[in-house]
Amino acid sequence: MYTHKVKKLPKNTIEISVTLPKEDIKKGKDEAFLRLQKELTVEGFRKGKVPVPIAEKHLTAEAIYQEMMKVVLPKIYDEILHKEALKPIMSPKIELASAKDNEDWQIKITVAERPIVELGKYKEKIKELKANNKKANIWVPGQDKEKKDDEAEKSKFLNVALEALLKTAKIEISDLILEEELNHRLTRLIDDVQKIGLTIDSYLKSKNLTMDSIKDQYKREIEDTYKLEFLLSEIADKEGIKVENSDIEKLFLNIKDDKEREKARENSYYYASILRKQKTIDFLISL
Repeated sequence: MYTHKVKKLPKNTIEISVTLPKEDIKKGKDEAFLRLQKELTVEGFRKGKVPVPIAEKHLTAEAIYQEMMKVVLPKIYDEILHKEALKPIMSPKIELASAKDNEDWQIKITVAERPIVELGKYKEKIKELKANNKKANIWVPGQDKEKKDDEAEKSKFLNVALEALLKTAKIEISDLILEEELNHRLTRLIDDVQKIGLTIDSYLKSKNLTMDSIKDQYKREIEDTYKLEFLLSEIADKEGIKVENSDIEKLFLNIKDDKEREKARENSYYYASILRKQKTIDFLISL
């Protein structure tokens, strides 16, 4: 039976150290071999009827280990989450710290939990900003207030307000989240650059950038994006802002294409989260 230890790291990150006994590894490997053997097809034999000696020649140790971990690790992970009452918000990072033959394995699992959000006096901050914004927009001779774009003004105020709330609040995002999103962005960047026939080095040179500078830029953007998501979610929870079924149905009715509407219904949770965010923003603007 495996054993585990839980260690709390900074920024709502948790490290789980798992020791998997060599006896369990052998049992897991044997079961993984049997599963792969049943799916194996070799010339001269029907699927699932390949004899063990021949199957052993066709199934690599790596394939067997991968099959074993695919079944064993999720079970261990789920049990630990339940025992420790952990609630990760993303897939875990899993590393084999030690995986030698005929020895216990040491596995490190790192997870990120939802950050604790300290909002500060967000209502007072919004009201203060609105008061200052009104003073700045006092009519003066020669200025035609009627020509001002209300939507543009509202958007501008919202950006200022959200930026101020981010500075007021205390939110620590796990490095695990930032690393995963950074890797996704860098992968997309490289793919996009290659599609236009450039190397990443030539692209960076043309933009007068370095890989370090673009990583720093991405990290700031990613951190602010996630902080804002958690900030708005916390305000919605605190203010009891909810999305009713009627709100979602109203949104779906505006989608004229039947197939698109049905597809949207399948992603109701996503649309509900968007609507809740919008309701929270409307609430902040109305303060």
